[in-house]
Amino acid sequence: MNYEREISQELLNGLKGKEIIVVTGMRRVGKTTLLKMAFETIESANKVFLDLENPIEQRIFEEQDYNNIWQNLKSYGITKENKAYIFLDEIQHVPEIAKPLKYLHDHYDVKFVVTGSSSYYLKNLFPESLAGRKNLMSLSPLSFHEFLLFRGIQRPVQNDLSVLETSKNPVTFERYYKLFDEFLQYGGFPQVVLAESIAQKKMMLNDIFTSYFEKDVRVLADFRNMRAFRDTLLLLLQRVGSKLDITRLASEVGVSRETIYSYISFLEATYVLFTITPYTKNREREISGTRKVYCCDTGFLNTFAQISGGSIFENACFLSLSRFGTLRYYQKRSGGEIDFILPELSAAVEVKSRATRYDHSRVEKIATSIGIQKHFVVTKEYCAEPGCISALDL
Repeated sequence: MNYEREISQELLNGLKGKEIIVVTGMRRVGKTTLLKMAFETIESANKVFLDLENPIEQRIFEEQDYNNIWQNLKSYGITKENKAYIFLDEIQHVPEIAKPLKYLHDHYDVKFVVTGSSSYYLKNLFPESLAGRKNLMSLSPLSFHEFLLFRGIQRPVQNDLSVLETSKNPVTFERYYKLFDEFLQYGGFPQVVLAESIAQKKMMLNDIFTSYFEKDVRVLADFRNMRAFRDTLLLLLQRVGSKLDITRLASEVGVSRETIYSYISFLEATYVLFTITPYTKNREREISGTRKVYCCDTGFLNTFAQISGGSIFENACFLSLSRFGTLRYYQKRSGGEIDFILPELSAAVEVKSRATRYDHSRVEKIATSIGIQKHFVVTKEYCAEPGCISALDL
């Protein structure tokens, strides 16, 4: 059964343009399934779906004269006489593929749609020479809205925080609360969500973790000390929602600060971890400020880290709020803090498992003092107070 994703319509709209569509994201988030769904919508018979993990299909693009690629595609029923739709899965297996794609894109009527599991190699495979020729789309583990779709429940997606504040409903909350708990526990990797037993879910999460190391880290990175990289990742997972002390991390792992920075850069580029900087009107301070770290999936956190339920919930809220724009955090020197700032929306968001009227008043006071116009508290437990948003609705 096929399940629609939140970027499905964006992908379908992108098929109408000339640009090369690049769908990227972590492994096992559903990129191949999404591409196959889009492939089926193409009415033309002049289309092909190729898995570049297959050495035979890799050879199609290994020509010195790129015009000869069309001859290789003939056996797949593809002609250059009409517009061709070429879908390529797992492009990292052909390191030089950007060159023939650019040539064919510039000289023929051809639409390329490709996938890759990491921005790390996409930055290398799709250099500035493809500027203006590519449309980059990112696919993440399921949001809670998508999780419900996988369970046969369709809810409208609301992109206005103010509307979410005023439209919360206790009946809706009670209906989905247990499902939200399951989502927090096991996360949003599609295979994990669809697994029927807890044992299967845990086995798949372990398999995704192992696959990441075997197919991304070992293939894409050139780390001499894999143990140190693994230990750094596990320590970072323990610090979700916390400010990073790079010096302490380096000391615990037994490597240099520069090595820790390189590990974090790789983890961000492969979509496993995200970091955010403090909010300030001074751009230089924002860049140099201490970062906070978050993980791509709460199922990952529950499987490979021992952290509080509050930290798990904060991570889930980070992932949900990310769709609204860039996130920052705020902390005064005197200690006053707000979990998330959305600068583009001029909005401040505090995360609380159980919210009170005082929590919103505190956020309002701090937000107003720094010129932030909107202020909300996102809660796990239902709260009817003004300014509160149910996490189930994000």
